[in-house]
This record gives sequence, structure tokens and C-alpha cells, in this order.
Amino acid sequence: MSAKNIVLGVTGSIAAHKAADLASLLTKQGFAVHVVMTSDAQKFITPVPFQTLSRNPVVTGLYDSEQGWQPTHIKLADEAALLLIAPATANVIAKLAQGLADDALSCIALALNAQAKLLIAPAMNGKMWEHPATQANVAVLKSRGAEFIGPEKGLLSCGYEGIGRLWPVEQIAARAAALLV
Repeated sequence: MSAKNIVLGVTGSIAAHKAADLASLLTKQGFAVHVVMTSDAQKFITPVPFQTLSRNPVVTGLYDSEQGWQPTHIKLADEAALLLIAPATANVIAKLAQGLADDALSCIALALNAQAKLLIAPAMNGKMWEHPATQANVAVLKSRGAEFIGPEKGLLSCGYEGIGRLWPVEQIAARAAALLV
């Protein structure tokens, strides 16, 4: 992979369906998009749209393999220019902050090459976003060089009004592209 490779991590949020549009936008901009879905993300959307829109296989498990001997999660971590997690749940943010690696996405994050950038677009209930534990995890990740985009305020899927919505995918795509210039 070259400097135009993006690993798009999709986690278990109602906003996971918006990640398909994000994959499409990034692919249209000329990026090689490799989607990694958590098992919870697959409760909201299947891998098929991502495979079609990115034109690449979708990783749905830690032991998924492409042809060759190298584990897929290590290959993706080695060759990524950007790990973009959108939507990012409170759970995945906590896992990344603690260095837990129990699925393909968290393993990729932990094994990410030193030159790759990390962009995180949170989406969750406002109380979860504002919880001191989540904010502490965000601070840890920022101190390690991760960049956050969002969340924004608005009507949330849980029926509440407030902060927690996924940032608009066009703006996420623009920020991802800007990071790779």
C-alpha cells in the first residue's frame, strides 16, 4: 500500500450506515479504502456495501486472511497511511486508550505503523460522550497523537437532543484527505 491507503474502522453504532457513504467518498477521491468492521458494527450494516463501494475485501474478524502468509490485521497496520474510525463508540475509544487488542480493529490500532495517522469520529449517546471515563480516554488518545473530529450536537438515535452525533461524512472525508496531503 502507498500513502493513499486508509483503513476505515466501523464500530457498533446506528451511525455505521453512514460509514458506507464515507467509504464511497474516500474511494471516489482516489484513496484505497480497506474496511474493518467490528462484530457489533455488523448488527447495523453488512459488509456487502463496504466491499462494493471500496472495491476491497472487508475484514470482519481477527482471523480473516487474504492470500499470503502475513496476518491481514498486521498487513493493514503496516501499510496504512491513516486509520480512520468512524463511527467510534465509547467502547472502542476505551479499548484504544487501554491498549486492548481483542478484535481485528483494535489489533490494527495497536500494531499501526509509526508513520500512520489516527483520526477518530465518535458517535454515541451524549451522556456516554461526556462521561469522565470517556473524556479521560479521549485525552489519553490525544496525548498519543490521535485526532478527533466531532461529535456534533443534534437529535440522537436514542431520542435525546445533544452532543453525540457523527460528524458529517463529507467533513470527515475532507479531514482525512487533508491529513494525507
